[in-house]
Amino acid sequence: MPERLIIRAGLVIDPARKLEAVRDVLVTDGRIGDVAPSLARKSAFKDVPVIEAKGKWVIPGLVDMHVHLREPGGEADETILSGTKAAARGGVTTVLAMANTVPVCDSPAQLSFLRAKAKSDAVVNVLFAGAVTLGQKGEMLSEFAKLKAAGAAALSDDGRPVMNAGLLRRALEYAKDLGLLLIDHCEDSTLSAGACMHEGAQALRKGLRGSPWAAETVQVLRDIALAELTGARIHLAHLSAAASVAAVRQAKKRGVALSAETSPHHFTLIDENIPGYDANWKMNPPLRETDDRQAILEGLADGTIDAIATDHAPHGCAAKAAGIDLAPFGVIGLETSLSLAMTDLLHKKVLNRRRLVERLSTSPASLLGLKGKGTLAPGADADIAIVDPEASWTPQAPFQSNSRNSPFIGRRLKGRVLTTLRAGRIVHAL
Repeated sequence: MPERLIIRAGLVIDPARKLEAVRDVLVTDGRIGDVAPSLARKSAFKDVPVIEAKGKWVIPGLVDMHVHLREPGGEADETILSGTKAAARGGVTTVLAMANTVPVCDSPAQLSFLRAKAKSDAVVNVLFAGAVTLGQKGEMLSEFAKLKAAGAAALSDDGRPVMNAGLLRRALEYAKDLGLLLIDHCEDSTLSAGACMHEGAQALRKGLRGSPWAAETVQVLRDIALAELTGARIHLAHLSAAASVAAVRQAKKRGVALSAETSPHHFTLIDENIPGYDANWKMNPPLRETDDRQAILEGLADGTIDAIATDHAPHGCAAKAAGIDLAPFGVIGLETSLSLAMTDLLHKKVLNRRRLVERLSTSPASLLGLKGKGTLAPGADADIAIVDPEASWTPQAPFQSNSRNSPFIGRRLKGRVLTTLRAGRIVHAL
């Protein structure tokens, strides 16, 4: 007999099919079998286990296309196991892990090792990006064809910008030929060197060196020009600056093949919110100003920004205790991304329900070319999140992540993941 269950009477939100209605969802052998009214009442399903979802959302599992899992080389901060448990708690069923591990994921052997490790340890789906350059040094391209053959889902040197424009041009041409998405960390390090927060009044007041908005936008404009020149797709990671959003909007109007993401901390926080010298608020790109946050919100609303991705970047307490000037960049985000989006985007009427799910699931799945993800269409993978849109909660340590470097500890959020299923099996339940 096939393995089946029914999720009953939830509000099914599936942007891929423009569906937003109360339905039962039948799961059969890890895939969506049917989505229809009152399936649980039919005699053919009388013995099928039921998950009650009345008053809740039933949505395709989130796809986070920007995550750092730290393994190998940083297992104290995160492992594939702990990171994917954190993802499941946040309703995320697929993650794209960046290549800045130790050693860097720049070879088929390293990629094969990581994929095998994920197969044995991960509780959600894990995809891996191969590095654009060997060792992420920005000097020589890695062997894209071999990385693709070994299973690379994308290419990125995230954590480090590809500063050499000629090298990036060749990378884009090579990636285009192979049908691989290149994800770029937009930062001119000659403008941001030594900075630990945004360049502005707050940095001046604290006596800290800041990174100007132009450090990001200069590279955004360069990347747009190279995408236009080559005809290759490029994806711009973690936009934070108003001028960057404006540049992407204009480029899309011209038909340039690009997409962009932003992170929850950039649409919820600004530099004025940083308490003292707390390094749990240090990320790259940094929190910027009110106008930048407003531009991010507008970019999400009008589709200039295609996806929400966490840039989940765990670091241990000892490293973050060094203070904002000396601590490493990065904050965790997998366990809070959906709740933050619901709190600051849905409940504040920036996005409606369908657009919210699209930015978190359907769109990133499409950008990565993932068939069967980001939708609840019959035949799709049964990667599902069940969400209470009215539940209030406050993030607190301990997290499922090995790390706790979050600026959202103690913040009241509205909307919470109750249950997460991967391939029809429950991987998280409150």
